[in-house]
Amino acid sequence: MIAASSERVWDALVDREALVRWLPPGGMTARFERFDPRPGGSYRLVLTYADPSGAPGKATADSDVVDVRFVDIVPGVRVVQAVDFVSDDPAFAGTMTMTWALTPVDAGTRVDIVAEDVPDGISAEDHATGLASSLANLAAYVERPA
Repeated sequence: MIAASSERVWDALVDREALVRWLPPGGMTARFERFDPRPGGSYRLVLTYADPSGAPGKATADSDVVDVRFVDIVPGVRVVQAVDFVSDDPAFAGTMTMTWALTPVDAGTRVDIVAEDVPDGISAEDHATGLASSLANLAAYVERPA
């Protein structure tokens, strides 16, 4: 549950500058190499660890790189993304599907995330922790005064 309108949350899901600010989990920063937010569009995101000693990156010693395709975008309702990690490690191979769905509620917006086909190299606990961190960042980002 996020105490902000679904319009404000939606804007944060599809805006390049907003995503760079809230999407990286705690202990990481992000930058886009490209960004085209439309059905059939894509982006490449580089996530860099502040301290890579505890979580070596998948693409380099200190970073994760993801290639993402927008599979479906229903404005104000959901974003479906096909996510591929750039890695030589076969444990991170395959395409993960991420669906971010918004539902307006009295208190603001309910945000549901479904991750399917998560690569074996990503533990369920680590993935849940990362998503919870990103959701907390999203809430802080959209709940602040405009």
